[in-house]
Amino acid sequence: MRDRRFGRDRKPGRWWLNNDPVATAWHNALSATFPRGEAFFIEAVKAHRDGAPPRLEAEIRAFVRQEINHTREHVVFNKAAVDAGYDLARIDKRVEDMLALTKGRPPIVNLAATMALEHYTAMIAHEFLANPAHFAGAEPETAAMWRWHATEEIEHKGVAYDTWLHATKDWSRWQRWKVKSLLMAIVTKNFIGRRVDDTLDLLAQDGLTGARWKWKLAAYLLWQPGMLRRIFPAWLAYFAPGFHPWNHDDRVLIGKHGSEFAAAVQG
Repeated sequence: MRDRRFGRDRKPGRWWLNNDPVATAWHNALSATFPRGEAFFIEAVKAHRDGAPPRLEAEIRAFVRQEINHTREHVVFNKAAVDAGYDLARIDKRVEDMLALTKGRPPIVNLAATMALEHYTAMIAHEFLANPAHFAGAEPETAAMWRWHATEEIEHKGVAYDTWLHATKDWSRWQRWKVKSLLMAIVTKNFIGRRVDDTLDLLAQDGLTGARWKWKLAAYLLWQPGMLRRIFPAWLAYFAPGFHPWNHDDRVLIGKHGSEFAAAVQG
């Protein structure tokens, strides 16, 4: 486990990603969701750890530690974005309001949502590590923070799913597939739509509004570097019978020769 700290001595600049307001706004919008979002993931997974086999129980503990560390680093990063002149309060309030809606839901639904969102983080993490274009021209320490986070997201990408398999061991395969697929569809609509809205909010704070900047954001996400286009095959794979996050073996990207997550270890 790599417990690292970033941005303590030198904070990122306002447009820290290649002096590009669109790329910077997209990543700032993602980061603004992480502190509350990762706390939600932790609670959703912990709620189903009872009776877990020893290996999964240990991996849940390691998952919790990693997510706490990620939260700590994104709190620091988000504060730097605020210090650079951005108001993240509206984004944070939208995340808070969305998570408030989960309070009365069955815990298994929150786990299914977490599982879908963890697949998003794993897909995005794969892109960050596999395609240098995503952080070309970025301030080095800030890019290092995102790559560190991405490495650990891949490392623990199977934990929420394995917790789901444990929690639903008495369900039929059809019931499992139906619930996980429905939640992925809902999560996709909300995740993409809200992150686009959040990014446009941050661009507006730079005075960058109107159709031109919406097109620039669409081009960034769908064309070059095209993160949403590139993750589409991995997103589609989630709906396949027999899906598991480690069906896509991308251990080579993280170079793990020792880990608390057995599936992440390369021989």
